[in-house]
Amino acid sequence: MVSNMIGRRAVVVGAGMAGLLAARALPEYFEHVTVLERDSLPSDARDRRGTPQSKHVHTLLGGGQRALGDLFPDFEQDLARAGAVPLRVGLDVRIEMPGYDPFPRRDLGWISYSMSRPLIELAVRRRVEQYTNITFRPNCRAERFEAAPDGTAVTAVRFENRNGRSETLPTDLAVDASGRGNLTLRLLESSGRERPQESVIEVDIGYATAIFAIPHDISVDWKGLRTVAVPQRSRGGMMLPLEGNCWILTLGGRHSEKPPGDGAGFLAFAQQLRTPTIYDAIKRAQCVGEVARFGFPASVWRHFERIEPFPRGLLPVADAICRFNPVYGQGMSVAAQEAVLLHQLLRRQAEASEPLAGLARAFFAGACALIETPWALAAVPDFAFPETTGQRPPDFERTREFRAALTRLAARDPDIHKLMAEVQALLKPRAVLQDPDLVGRVWNVAADARC
Repeated sequence: MVSNMIGRRAVVVGAGMAGLLAARALPEYFEHVTVLERDSLPSDARDRRGTPQSKHVHTLLGGGQRALGDLFPDFEQDLARAGAVPLRVGLDVRIEMPGYDPFPRRDLGWISYSMSRPLIELAVRRRVEQYTNITFRPNCRAERFEAAPDGTAVTAVRFENRNGRSETLPTDLAVDASGRGNLTLRLLESSGRERPQESVIEVDIGYATAIFAIPHDISVDWKGLRTVAVPQRSRGGMMLPLEGNCWILTLGGRHSEKPPGDGAGFLAFAQQLRTPTIYDAIKRAQCVGEVARFGFPASVWRHFERIEPFPRGLLPVADAICRFNPVYGQGMSVAAQEAVLLHQLLRRQAEASEPLAGLARAFFAGACALIETPWALAAVPDFAFPETTGQRPPDFERTREFRAALTRLAARDPDIHKLMAEVQALLKPRAVLQDPDLVGRVWNVAADARC
């Protein structure tokens, strides 16, 4: 029997979604996998101190849901059993945008699941815990990655254990799923390498979230709502069903239009949205708990792929590479896709004479391909707001006109609606929207709009 093992130990820093998913990619290729997490890990679906964003609306896009199914067979059944609410994509969520209140609703052919961030994290962790060679070390704070004297390879992870004592854990592979990526940045600097170049879109978004018990006497023809913000007024909202017969509502705004954190101010902000649909649904609903607030200054894409040579045995993933504007719900799904990529690469690298030598280079190349579509999808609507700063996409105005015409075409053509939704859900790359016949149709729509 040929062994797939390529190393004795791998260490993953962070037991959030990115760390859990990366850990799932490793146990077939390392004898021991250790997951270090500074928080306690609850046995039920509760918010953790280290994931303050978990109190807000999270969505699992179709591409992320498919990736989770690749990593964990029948994972959708786990979500359903845990109480996640199934949604028929294109039909069950009412989307309101200028000119379309609502956008035409059609069943686009697949089911998504709506749930709290703690619920999906718990469901994933329970699957990962089934691997006998994965060990969780909660209440342990990673301090630094240690490298060989010449800085070419990571050899260990230094961390503070739950008793406040320092430990050093030798490792063949260190995965930085800590979110900020500071461990990776410090290692690069200490070994004489420059920090990675960054693409930045400064959005300055603030959002606030409240949970409401769904009124027993409400009569609506939707399960969720989205009111899209416009450049003239950045206020928008997203409300989805949660386990336990509740709605979770996140209201957001940019720069000077950020929502307040008190109950009365939250309701007043909802009342001032472009349409009354969200406010009418919640104005007599019971708020469960307090309003939570969060801020997001900028989307940042770190180009680790441009660093040569990159230290062997070091792999930043997910937010450590790219932090997406949370308005578009792309982060968890890209993290899941990256975990599938890592699993595939480890299978291939296991046959190489030096399996870890080319892993980072291959991973960064694949991750760039995964990131390109969600980054581009978010960049155009983000730069539609005049106060957004950063690296504007080339030919921005023409791209924006194309996107608007594509939306008009999708409103009247179900096939185009489905195709556009598949790209937005990361089920297909945005390159499919460059089909010559489709491009011609879109520009005809744009020309008609100019007349």
